[in-house]
Amino acid sequence: MTGPLLVINAGSSSLKFETFQVTGAAPRRMLRGQIERLASDAPHFTARGVEGRVVERVLGAGEDPLAALLGWLGEHGGGAPFAVGHRVVHGGARHLGPALIDDALLAELDALVPLAPLHQPHNLDPIRRLRSHAPSLPQVACFDTAFHRGHSEIVDRYALPEALYAQGVRRYGFHGLSYAWIARRFAELAPAQAAGRVIVAHLGSGCSACAMVGGRSVDSTMGFTALEGLVMGTRPGQLDAGVVLYLAEQGMDAKAIEHLLYYESGLKGLSGLSGDVRDLLADGGPRARMALGVFAYRAATAFAALAASMGGLDAVVFTAGIGENAPAIRAAIAERCAWLGLELDPACNATNSTLISATDSKVAGYVIPTDEEATIARETLEVLSAR
Repeated sequence: MTGPLLVINAGSSSLKFETFQVTGAAPRRMLRGQIERLASDAPHFTARGVEGRVVERVLGAGEDPLAALLGWLGEHGGGAPFAVGHRVVHGGARHLGPALIDDALLAELDALVPLAPLHQPHNLDPIRRLRSHAPSLPQVACFDTAFHRGHSEIVDRYALPEALYAQGVRRYGFHGLSYAWIARRFAELAPAQAAGRVIVAHLGSGCSACAMVGGRSVDSTMGFTALEGLVMGTRPGQLDAGVVLYLAEQGMDAKAIEHLLYYESGLKGLSGLSGDVRDLLADGGPRARMALGVFAYRAATAFAALAASMGGLDAVVFTAGIGENAPAIRAAIAERCAWLGLELDPACNATNSTLISATDSKVAGYVIPTDEEATIARETLEVLSAR
């Protein structure tokens, strides 16, 4: 293998990338960057190397962002990549792990777009573009759903007719790349607790929580789509299906309802201000406080349900943007979970320490940064090695 391994995490308006050097037991990060404002006439390219040097430039009109990225890597980023790993949000019910991308897999993933309309099309677009620019470059899809494929049928079933289950209407779970990283990292930090019953809360613009036993997912708050479960930045989470029927009866079409549920709900809808926790904490007004209160309440009730799913609870791990950086939110959730045995140490929580639980807490509390890109790098190498 010559050159770096390229990892791509593509969104609707930006494309994040990282490169890894593959020389030892684990891939070593070389540089990271992103291409922002993809829909504009002048996308903005930024890269930061391991030494901290930042490279920035505005792409010219008509310049293809991915072609520009490959060219820049060839000249300044350690050479042309030998392979590319992609985050793909939805892998369906069939995929238990990462997979080498070919025509058949791409068609299969394209059919899943209606289940993840906010993410899947943007995940697949750079795959197609790279296949056009470099047809022989191996590409690997790493799925957010794969980590949850070991759930029992009881956990993954909705109370709907069998025919719908056969069509794929079931609970899938997401944020699996993040959970896979936390499972590995937690086992390194606290092996005895990681072997037990653990709730991992991935709290960012998208939020979910996962119940793990022995480092394996046994339940998750997200289900058929990334709308279910916890309150999120702009998504409502748990919602009576009758609300959707009501909106349709009031004359809203499917696209309008989709826009409402994906972009105008959650913290943004509750507060009328913003879907960003930082903005709401800074505002401090009554609607901001109410929105954050709902956020913490829903998280705590979800923790209780996941603990019931596991038959108990030994540890809670907070991760992602809110989970790693918002002591007030962690404290509000933990306060509602005191009956489960979770008690935080205020000083440790305030400084985002790794261990944030009080010494006499029956349930351990941790803050562990996630690293989805490192998971993608590892999974991509596993697929290539298997070839």
